[in-house]
Amino acid sequence: MTATTFEHYPENVGILAMEMYFPSRCVDQSEMETFDGVSAGKYTIGLGQEKMAFIDDREDIQSICLTAVHNLMEKYNIAYTDIGRLEVGTETIIDKSKSVKTTLMTLFGEHGNYEIEGIDTTNACYGGFNAFSNAVNWIESSSWDGRYAIVIAGDLALYASGAARPTSGAGVVAMLIGKNAPIVVERGLRSTHMEHAYDFYKPDMHSEYPVVDGKYSNTCYLAAFDACYNRYMGRLGKALNKEKPSMDDIDYLVCHSPYAKLVNKSFARASYNDFLKDPENEKFAPLAGFKEVSYAESLENRDLEKACVGMTKAGYAQKVGPAAFVPKQIGNMYTAAVWSGLASLISEVDSETLKDKRVLLYSYGSGLAASMISFRITGSTDGIKQKLNLRERLAARTIAKPEDFAEAMAIREKTHNVRDYVPSGNLDHIASGVYYVEKIDDKWRRFYKRKD
Repeated sequence: MTATTFEHYPENVGILAMEMYFPSRCVDQSEMETFDGVSAGKYTIGLGQEKMAFIDDREDIQSICLTAVHNLMEKYNIAYTDIGRLEVGTETIIDKSKSVKTTLMTLFGEHGNYEIEGIDTTNACYGGFNAFSNAVNWIESSSWDGRYAIVIAGDLALYASGAARPTSGAGVVAMLIGKNAPIVVERGLRSTHMEHAYDFYKPDMHSEYPVVDGKYSNTCYLAAFDACYNRYMGRLGKALNKEKPSMDDIDYLVCHSPYAKLVNKSFARASYNDFLKDPENEKFAPLAGFKEVSYAESLENRDLEKACVGMTKAGYAQKVGPAAFVPKQIGNMYTAAVWSGLASLISEVDSETLKDKRVLLYSYGSGLAASMISFRITGSTDGIKQKLNLRERLAARTIAKPEDFAEAMAIREKTHNVRDYVPSGNLDHIASGVYYVEKIDDKWRRFYKRKD
């Protein structure tokens, strides 16, 4: 695309503000290893996770989204009447018809704003990215009325007892989208890959837990990464007038994080894709022996994976490490996971260092849907970093016992889809300014309160 293609669009559309909510309680993954009777390091080294956030029956998808949006509006002093679109990405479904967005409208109705476009988007962990795309596309369309958009990506990542449970977590990210943003979407640089797969899905309406084929899901994730990465690099090459663009042209990488080790493998995988385009380059010498490996075999070849991880270790620490910090501390958040990585990057790297840098973001949702876009940091991110205050807030959480986590999961199992119910969770675990479920009446209608 030529530069003139974009002349009629608002300038520098992207992220103006970010807020993140996560539960006040978490468990240490090393303690979970002991509790589950697995080998030391299985979760902390094997998965690369450190802590895992969890909630009981006092919070649900709507309460955590209410908290995130309310806090975003308060921290940035945004007028509720200045919002013209509200998009929610989530796969945590508590109603098969009524969207989470409609519940969030209670916040805006109090200020007389009922004209807000957007509803929920659902496809595993990809919903948040699609919600973001809808918001950006609205601002760049003839439908835009000049107001801001808010994107909410959030989930409760819950698994049945077993191998997948340590990849649980909970969190939500809310973002203000508009023009003249410091975190700008690079136009014309995006790629998408979609196909049909049963790697992770939720067919049982009587349970919050998914059906997961873990090994297959990892393969799907990496294959979709390859497809998006190669398409993106093709477009970046044209934009830069460069024959062989590579990860050298990317300053930071943010990936959807079901668990940290998979993100590590993705970054390493990029080097393999770069090698295939430039096999004679000396920097790829450690991969020379894998030139004839078939593509299908490459996805599961442990020797290739080890070689790629080894040669990209230093690059990972610099380009991926800052974005991996927060997901390691919270666990999987489904739609929020990739955006929590972006929030982590903004929080871990100072604004001056980020200035003019290119940030590549990869979103993956099982089933499957995946996209890759890039941002340019064109303005100061200091304000966002200060308001997120992630390091201090994460450190202030209560470290609960694994038994408390197991009890909370048991409560949720027993009370899933109940009606005429008052939650039993202790309100001491609800922090000030956080919304919680007050009751569910005999018609399944949910009522919320904000803790003073």
